[in-house]
Amino acid sequence: MKMRRLAAALVGLTVVGACGDEESTEGLVARAGDHELSVDRAVEFLVDQENLPNDVEVVRALADLWVDYTLLASEVARDSTLRSLDLEPLIRQQLDQEMIFQLRDSVIQVDTMITEDELRAAYETEAPDAQLRASHILMGFPAQATQAQRDSVREAMEAVRRRAAGGESFAALAREYSQDPGTASQGGDLGTFGRGEMVRPFEDAAFALQPGEISDVVETPYGLHVIRLQEKEAPGFDQVRDQFRVRMLNQRFLSAESTYVAGVQERGNPVVEEGALGVVKELARDPSARLTARAGRRPLVSFQGGSVTVQDFLNLAQAQQPQFRDQVQNAPDEQLENFLMGLAQRKLLVAEAASAGLAPEPARVDSLVNEARQQLLDVVGEMGLRRLERAPGEGLNAAVARAVNGALADVLNGAKDVVPLGQISFQLRQEHPSVIFEPGLGQVVLNVGQARANRAPAPSDTLTPAGPGGN
Repeated sequence: MKMRRLAAALVGLTVVGACGDEESTEGLVARAGDHELSVDRAVEFLVDQENLPNDVEVVRALADLWVDYTLLASEVARDSTLRSLDLEPLIRQQLDQEMIFQLRDSVIQVDTMITEDELRAAYETEAPDAQLRASHILMGFPAQATQAQRDSVREAMEAVRRRAAGGESFAALAREYSQDPGTASQGGDLGTFGRGEMVRPFEDAAFALQPGEISDVVETPYGLHVIRLQEKEAPGFDQVRDQFRVRMLNQRFLSAESTYVAGVQERGNPVVEEGALGVVKELARDPSARLTARAGRRPLVSFQGGSVTVQDFLNLAQAQQPQFRDQVQNAPDEQLENFLMGLAQRKLLVAEAASAGLAPEPARVDSLVNEARQQLLDVVGEMGLRRLERAPGEGLNAAVARAVNGALADVLNGAKDVVPLGQISFQLRQEHPSVIFEPGLGQVVLNVGQARANRAPAPSDTLTPAGPGGN
């Protein structure tokens, strides 16, 4: 089981490498700075891991992990404090969120005065903790119904409603006319339900009724309904007064917040640029892409006074898990456009906070950067890459290679978890040349397969159990 989880983790860490150059790369799987991962070494890593699939994606994942660990170990060997790494992008999201929270607290004011009568009336109207028992009659529309067909169904339902309101048995009418196969035979009985358990138009109509009342005709995505409320049970107002007051205040605050954010967005007037969705999907496919400064500044969403740029999205994609990038590539255009508009809204709010003098103090930025650096150093220590012990006469590169090989062996053997480096990986790869060689990946798969096939069976595999009379 542990190895199967490892296989998934390894494949999940796959990042498309850059193309190789024209020099001979025969016998190589990857290169990171001055270090090389040979086909033979990769075979040694994988040949005994028979619980891992012997395919190119697993080899690619191993190569990517080797590149990440090698570049990080080399960086630590050069600077044991890792102060050469720019860690502010790692904390940018937290800083932005803090600014937005401060902005919200400074500009959003709500009336906290609620009289006892207002509170009681709102409770009786909303009945937030109530449990209803109701019955319904459902008539659905034909598939691709014309307006005339829809009008005919509505007329039939209005006639049934008039009969129910006139005193005929609701249960009998449900058995005769309802098209809900789950409840028709039960007289339309839906059992008990609370807030959030039914589609919104149905819920609103049901909660507006008093026991014994029958609703008007209600339309939902399922068709037309007539509802009869049988019972309504709710805790007494005095029992929940304090909790309901807090709930009302929260609702007022959220409503005020929504209104404020909508105003900021309206003033900014964000517009998704033509072609932006295709660019985003391509960046999600290959977040290791190297961009020119001009390409990075290209706007994906433009708004008054700023934009969401290609580099903004690339920074976000590099910090996320591979599942996020898969979701972006497969998202429908409308969902992706809403996502980009959300990024624009966030930048607008951050800009609003900055203009209000709510930018974080340098000391706060430094504190978060130092925390991130210490967390990274702790991870490096857990991987066994922080303090390289060099044998007599051993060069630095050899010590780095030995430490990385040990860390990878521990991962493959299940002694340590896979440690994804996220945005740090992309930063290291931008600063140091690294490449994965496609032919080498395939060669590893062939060599691992041959090595496993050529193994002589163990003696126990060649023996057959003795029969009842055997020795």
